[in-house]
Amino acid sequence: MDPLSRYEPLVDDPDAFRAACGRSLPSVVRVNGIKATPERVERAFKKAGVGFDRVGWHEGLFRLEDGESPGNSWPFVHGWVYGQEEVSALPALALDPRPGERVFDCCAAPGSKTTQVAALMDDRGALVGNDNDLGRISALRSNAERCGVSNLVVTRQDARNVSLKPFSGRRFDRALVDVPCSCEGTVRKNPGAIESWSLDHVEGIAGVQKSILGRAIEVTRRGGTVVYSTCTFAPEENEAVLQHAIETRECRLVGFDLPVDSAAGVTEWNGETFDGSMRLAKRIYPHLNDTGGFFCAKLEVTG
Repeated sequence: MDPLSRYEPLVDDPDAFRAACGRSLPSVVRVNGIKATPERVERAFKKAGVGFDRVGWHEGLFRLEDGESPGNSWPFVHGWVYGQEEVSALPALALDPRPGERVFDCCAAPGSKTTQVAALMDDRGALVGNDNDLGRISALRSNAERCGVSNLVVTRQDARNVSLKPFSGRRFDRALVDVPCSCEGTVRKNPGAIESWSLDHVEGIAGVQKSILGRAIEVTRRGGTVVYSTCTFAPEENEAVLQHAIETRECRLVGFDLPVDSAAGVTEWNGETFDGSMRLAKRIYPHLNDTGGFFCAKLEVTG
């Protein structure tokens, strides 16, 4: 099965969608607001001879010219920038964390979104970055140190049954749930994601995603915010996971704005019908903004 062809009925322009998926993806860096400003990074790149263009929808993102590597510059070494595909900067913007809050990033490693959340919090409050893989946790700690993050606590727990005991039983104000997925949306930088794709894997990982999202909702306070995101197009891993959440947990989908073009979440797929509130979710297809593919939804905890 060609996994991309199964999503053509969902997109507005299948030919543009397929063409975009076949193009290579530009390297992008995000300015780390804890250590630098976009203007400071721009001056540093010019001095170092690094070719770049500013991303129009976000002042803190720079697209590097062909041949430039995010890690091959002294601003990267000093933690001024973080190599991060631009569309993956969206979940932290949707989460909208505030300085002084308690925030939980349940699948945090290697740290691109975690360090972004810390910067949005002005490095104040309590940010818990959790992962279950020791190797990835090592990368998370290294990246956080390079970026000067000081409000981060790193934990190693299974996100499906994470305990609040280490946090005195207190629930979080916000939770970021960027779950492991089939990664079809990364095809522009990782063609192997399509080559190794299988429907069995999609259906299997969806069960894990449901458990992770469900537990994240449970450890977030009433009125708190949970953002769910993936880099896949599969409704089995997106809308179906959200449907399970609103049916089994006390939560609801809420509307939110993103500074990019997107399509609404779907309400029907392969004979399955989802709640109408799925239209509040955002689907970002590669041809809409010349990015990777992504899915993002925002939930409010109601109980």
